[in-house]
Amino acid sequence: LIFIMHLQEFVTVLVRDPRIQKEDSWHSYIDYEIFIHTNSICFTRKTSCVRRRFREFVWLRQRLQSNAVLIQLPELPSKTPFFNMNNPHHVDHRRQGLQEFLEKILQDALLLSDSRLHLFLQTQLSPEDMEACVSGQTKYSVADAIHSFASLNRRFPIEDEERKKEKNDADSDSESSSSGLGPSDDSISCGCKASPASEES
Repeated sequence: LIFIMHLQEFVTVLVRDPRIQKEDSWHSYIDYEIFIHTNSICFTRKTSCVRRRFREFVWLRQRLQSNAVLIQLPELPSKTPFFNMNNPHHVDHRRQGLQEFLEKILQDALLLSDSRLHLFLQTQLSPEDMEACVSGQTKYSVADAIHSFASLNRRFPIEDEERKKEKNDADSDSESSSSGLGPSDDSISCGCKASPASEES
């Protein structure tokens, strides 16, 4: 029975760490870190971390819906005119809604077969570049895009900070870094860029 449990596929998705990014002197937006940890054969990378903004989630939902007409996709959190990015309650309510949206999508095998979803979750490509990649207009394939993004990002910034703290606290203590999300971070080979805003189109 224990062996069967180990073979069961899982996908853990976390939407976290909302940050205000300045687009220009007049406009700002919030983006969120999307962390994926999985053993699913559907995923090219088993661990990944990207940053996305609300309107990219809107784009993803529209594209998934147009490709899976018979599926009733989950709703995104409503885009309210009263949304205040300086209000922690508003921001966290949206973050929770985005996480629930992704959790439901990742349970559907048909949606999991859509390359746009994988590019959205495991690269920092813009919607235009994701479309170009999926439609074969780029020199790189979907798998190439995911691998090249992963190779640029070797570690998660949060884990780097934790590792520094551990070294300062006790060099001999090697058991305090487990995140509870699966294998030790030695097996994690990709993560977020230090300056996610520069990836925005």
